[in-house]
Amino acid sequence: MASTADIRNGVVLNMDGGLWTVIEFQHVKPGKGGAFVRTKVKNVRSGKTIDRTFNAGAKVELETVDRADFQYLYKDGDGYVFMNSSDYDQITLSEEQVGDAPNFMLENQSVTIALHNGEPLYVELPASVVLEITHADPGLQGDRSTGGTKPATVETGYQIQVPLFLEQGTKVKVDTRTGDYLGRVND
Repeated sequence: MASTADIRNGVVLNMDGGLWTVIEFQHVKPGKGGAFVRTKVKNVRSGKTIDRTFNAGAKVELETVDRADFQYLYKDGDGYVFMNSSDYDQITLSEEQVGDAPNFMLENQSVTIALHNGEPLYVELPASVVLEITHADPGLQGDRSTGGTKPATVETGYQIQVPLFLEQGTKVKVDTRTGDYLGRVND
């Protein structure tokens, strides 16, 4: 058991019969009354996010979550196959465990998988990835000065909004948390 002083971003708590990872936390000491810790936690299995408040000094149950480097190999039916980079063991994760990661994952890409007692929980991608645009409608000549955007499909099949001047075959950097275009990548 740990106390609320041990709550940090990324810590996994065991509460309400499930595992919850801390997304945000804030220690609050009001002028009147006792201090407390306000948190935003996300269920590692369902992805549901809730707000939870703990009184200062309350006991919380922390869980040990190991993170290991894996390589994404391929999609097999409803599952995604990954290989452990250290011992070459292969595991298959369900679509629920992988979440939105397939929108930004290419075969042979390195990812981090969070494990609890050897059981995979979820996939962590790097903050941004480089993907090639496979389809983009041409931007109209008069629209280039307006700073507008147009939809473009990247090589994973995911659709993002890009500036009008980008064309098919251009490599772009994409934020894996929001799906936003971050910039063009020169080879």
